[in-house]
Amino acid sequence: MARHKPNAKKKRLMKVTNRNRRVPVWVMLKTARKTTTHPKRHTWRRSKLQR
Repeated sequence: MARHKPNAKKKRLMKVTNRNRRVPVWVMLKTARKTTTHPKRHTWRRSKLQR
């Protein structure tokens, strides 16, 4: 990826990085640990961003 990114692309990347977190603990407790993984989680090495 280019070093100098357009502003719109930067915004999109920031949205995705904020989304890239684990499920909160209270959600796991509420669902009795049925949901432990975040559906929108990604690793920068293994999988690229969804369009």
